[in-house]
Amino acid sequence: MSRYTPHFLYALLFACTTFGLYAQTPMLYPPHLKKGDTVAIVATARSFQPEDLQPAIDTLRTWGLHVVLGKTIGPEYHQLAGTDEARARDLQQMLDDPAIKAIWAARGGYGTVRIIDMLDFTRFRKTPKWIVGYSDVTVLHSHIHTLGIATLHATMPINVKKNSEASMQSLKKALFGKKLKYTHIPPRAQNRTGVAEGQLVGGNLSILYSLLGSPSAIKTEGKILFIEDLDEYLYHIDRMMMNLKRNGYFDNIRGLIVGGMTKMHDNSIPWGKDAVGIVRDIAKAYNFPVCFDFPAGHIQDNRALILGKDAVLKVTEDEVSLEFINRKN
Repeated sequence: MSRYTPHFLYALLFACTTFGLYAQTPMLYPPHLKKGDTVAIVATARSFQPEDLQPAIDTLRTWGLHVVLGKTIGPEYHQLAGTDEARARDLQQMLDDPAIKAIWAARGGYGTVRIIDMLDFTRFRKTPKWIVGYSDVTVLHSHIHTLGIATLHATMPINVKKNSEASMQSLKKALFGKKLKYTHIPPRAQNRTGVAEGQLVGGNLSILYSLLGSPSAIKTEGKILFIEDLDEYLYHIDRMMMNLKRNGYFDNIRGLIVGGMTKMHDNSIPWGKDAVGIVRDIAKAYNFPVCFDFPAGHIQDNRALILGKDAVLKVTEDEVSLEFINRKN
């Protein structure tokens, strides 16, 4: 910075650094659903068979919605639901079809990153629709967040039979534009109390880690970061958290929400900390509120989270709450 920089700019930079006054990404929210709308179910990663979709289809129909199945439901190409080209073509059709009001990923696994650069979001940006899912779908959440469009981190058809009623109702509320507020979430001794307000971003830790350095990587400054993961070795969790730290992901966030850290593994020589301990160890260098065991992720009680929407996180000694809000201009 030049030595001639006006003093007020120094003051502004100091305020931004000290108080977290970062400009939020202007977000566009897809229209909420109404009865009679159509939801498309597609497989962007691993294969998924149509007979396993019935519980999800029945649920959507009881909500008054129509269902269209993508051409990726059924095919198998090794582990994937068709070739990369076929999966990209199927998703592209649903992104561009004005009759489709929401796209629900059938399952996660791995494979969405293989098609993200094949997609054209030109029409989607003009007439956005809700993208719904979690886990590997974090690729879509993150990429679309960089376009300034909100998405919905929520359960998927593969999980519907096992999900809690609260999980399913939160998905319905989010899709139909009802207010989302989670209260009375039990505290953990490892939590750090405080209040944070900002856009909620994040998703699966492994996916966020894999997107670093790419055009799909999110920016976290001035935002509340959510992470969750499944089936990882503890030293992998440490490596991913260290890489996010070195990339500045925690430097200026407002708060950290840790969802399910499910089915973690250790080596014969123990790593020495569980997943909560690893995250807590990283977070201790900062001063934002932190909560653990938030009901979202690879767990039965997987509550819907509107990524890109402003929220207030409150972590007290007695409970944790998260409320999505409309920010006043």
